Amino acid sequence: MDWSDQHFRYLCRLLSRHTLLYTEMVTTGAIVHGDAERFLAYNSEEHPLALQLGGSNANELAHCAKLAEQYDYDEVNLNVGCPSDRVQNNMIGACLMAHPGLVRDCLAAMRDACDIPVTIKHRIGIDELDSEQYLQDFVETVAECGVDTFIVHARIAILQGLSPKENREVPPLKYDWVYRLKERYPQFNIIINGGIATLDDCLPHLDKVDGVMLGRAIYHQPWLISEVDRRLFGVAEEAIPPAARSRVAAAEAYLAYIERRHAEGVPVWAMARHALNLFHAQKGGRAYRRHLSTHAVRRDAAPGVFADAINEVTRFAS
Repeated sequence: MDWSDQHFRYLCRLLSRHTLLYTEMVTTGAIVHGDAERFLAYNSEEHPLALQLGGSNANELAHCAKLAEQYDYDEVNLNVGCPSDRVQNNMIGACLMAHPGLVRDCLAAMRDACDIPVTIKHRIGIDELDSEQYLQDFVETVAECGVDTFIVHARIAILQGLSPKENREVPPLKYDWVYRLKERYPQFNIIINGGIATLDDCLPHLDKVDGVMLGRAIYHQPWLISEVDRRLFGVAEEAIPPAARSRVAAAEAYLAYIERRHAEGVPVWAMARHALNLFHAQKGGRAYRRHLSTHAVRRDAAPGVFADAINEVTRFAS
C-alpha cells in the first residue's frame, strides 16, 4: 500500500513485458464509497495487471470484482495476508485466515460477478493457527468455491504483538510448507512469496512451485526486474524492452512518462520517488538519489529535476 501505485507499475513495465503486476491493496470501501476512478485507473501499458482487493463483505467484493472486469484488469485478487492494524479492525487482510468459510464465500461471490481469474494471497497461518494442517485445511475450504491460484507468503502473521514491518521479517520463513502444499494439491497454481531478494533466489523455488511473487525486493532495487524477461521467460535478446538494456535508458524512458503525466497535473515527486533506487549501488547513484531527494520533493518541481538527476549519473560515469 502506497508503494505499488500506477507510477511504479509503469516503471516496472518499462523493464519487463511479461511480469504480472499487482496493484497496491485497495479496500472495497474506498471503491464503493469513494472515488472509484481514482483507485481503479491505470496506464494501459501496465498489462498484464491484477487488481488486489481488501475486504470481507461478499456483496462489496462482488461489486468490485465486476468493476475490475469492466476496467479490463487481467485478474482480481483478494488479500488475506496484510497484517496491518488499520485493516484488521475492519476484518481485512490476514485476520481473515481465521475465517476460511467467509473467505470461500467472498471469493465465490467475486467469481460469480466476473469472468476474469479470481485469486487469493494469504499467509501460511496466523497467531495460534500455526500448523501445516491448518494451512492445508484453509486451502481446501477456500478451493470449494473454484479458486485454484494461491499466492502464499511463507510466514505466519502474528497479529497481536508484532508491527506490520516485523510481520514481514520476524516470523520464520517456512518454504517447505508451501512446497508440500503444491505436492499435495498439484491441480492448484501455487505461487510463493516472502524473503525472496534476487532472481537467483527465484530459480530453486520455481523447481518446486508454479510462480514467485517479489515485493519489497523489486521496490528497493527496481533494476532487478529488467532481467526477468530474459532469465525467467526465455525472451530473446532482440525482444528485450529498450528501457531494460541500461539503467540510463530506463531513466530516460521514465522521464518521458514524468513529462507527460506532469502536464496532466501529477506532481513530479509522486512519480520520481519510485525511481530513487534505480541506480542502486552504481557509480553516480548516490548523487542521483541526493539530487532527487533534495529537489524533486518541492511543490513546484518540474520534470527537468529528474533530467538533471540523470545527468548526475552520466556526468559521474563520464
